[in-house]
Amino acid sequence: MNNDDNSNSTDSNRPLRVYADGIYDLFHFGHARSLEQAKKSFPNTYLLVGVCNDEITHMYKGKTVMNEVERYESVRHCKWVDEVIPDAPWVINQEFLDKHKVDYVAHDSLPYADASGAGKDVYEFVKAAGKFKETKRTEGISTSDIIMRIVKDYNQYVLRNLDRGYSRKELGLSYVKEKRLRVNMRLKKLHEKVKEQQEKVGEKIQTVAMHRNEWVENADRWVAGFLEMFEEGCHKMGTAIRDRIQERLRGQQSRGSTYLLQNGQGDEDEEYYYDDDDYDDEDYEEYYDDEEYYDEEDDKNEEKKAEKEKK
Repeated sequence: MNNDDNSNSTDSNRPLRVYADGIYDLFHFGHARSLEQAKKSFPNTYLLVGVCNDEITHMYKGKTVMNEVERYESVRHCKWVDEVIPDAPWVINQEFLDKHKVDYVAHDSLPYADASGAGKDVYEFVKAAGKFKETKRTEGISTSDIIMRIVKDYNQYVLRNLDRGYSRKELGLSYVKEKRLRVNMRLKKLHEKVKEQQEKVGEKIQTVAMHRNEWVENADRWVAGFLEMFEEGCHKMGTAIRDRIQERLRGQQSRGSTYLLQNGQGDEDEEYYYDDDDYDDEDYEEYYDDEEYYDEEDDKNEEKKAEKEKK
């Protein structure tokens, strides 16, 4: 704190008295931050906050949500505030500053029109006197923004209050309006559910699309592996069948040669035929009855003799 800051002070150790004013309707953290900046303008600050009453506010700014008493109490419970001045003037003057022993006035730098209608800035004279301390507004939050949110979702808030026990008369609703709001809200909820299901289906489709290539690659690999195994199995089976056939043929040839040697291979007029199906390479057993064999030979010899005698 320098000597200029203490030029209007009789006691250099006393706190500097900083004044801030406003409407403070629907008091929010943007208001609190501006008051915090005013409080921290100097190391030792006594913060006075002026709040305009309903009559002046409605005249120059418009209808408020909270009445003046509610607004006074909201500001009084802010921890940065040392004193609340009710019924604060719309335009401050030197007389007001002297009455409350104000050293500095804190507010954002935007110009605010006075009551004259000429578009003059309310804080013009304190700025000219070098007694103005600028504070920064908090972006994204204001009383107007809050009201706009309520107006935007008016139907939803009305239905919420109806569900909480407020009557349609308290909310200024006709019977038809109430029923229409309820029907519209049900339709809105239904639409939201449909949209939610569509989003879930879309997510599943995306998941399937993401894994599709992986599934195709795996399927190709599985099919290729199966075909390779099938081809290998067919080759082994074919080799086994061929070896078995060759072994059976060799066995049949060997048995045929042995039989011819045992029964007289030199008879040129006799021919012997063997059916391959009658032989089994593994369990081959052929039984010949000697008596039946020689009986058949005798019958054949007698037939030959009879034919020669006829000639």
